[in-house]
Amino acid sequence: MKKSVEEDVFIPLYPKSTVEDKSSLRSKFQERRFWSAVKLLFNVVRWDGIVQEDKVRDLGLSKLLNRYLLLNILNTPLGPDNIEKCNKVVACLPERWFQDLKGGSALPELLNFSKHLLQ
Repeated sequence: MKKSVEEDVFIPLYPKSTVEDKSSLRSKFQERRFWSAVKLLFNVVRWDGIVQEDKVRDLGLSKLLNRYLLLNILNTPLGPDNIEKCNKVVACLPERWFQDLKGGSALPELLNFSKHLLQ
C-alpha cells in the first residue's frame, strides 16, 4: 500500500483557467487521476482493523488525502463538483475514527480538510 501511495499516485496541478473547461484534455486527465486516488484512499482505509490504525491513518490521511487529494479539492471552484469530491472523501473514512472525539474536534490529520468543509 505504501508503495502505491508513494509511487503510483499522480494528480497534476494545472492553472484554474486550464481546468475550468471541463472538456479540455488536461481537465479530464486531472479528474481521472483524482478519482483514481479517491479509490485508492477507499481501499487503503478498508484495511483499518487489520493493519495498525496509525499506519492506515498515515497512508490514507497524511500522505494520500493531505498530499494529493486536498490540493485538488482546494483548486476546484466551490460548487457541485467540489461538494461531490468532499462527500466521496468523507464517505471513505471509517466512523470508528470519530467515535471518541469530543464535540467540535477533529482528527489532527483532517484539520485542513475540516477547515475547507467549514468554508
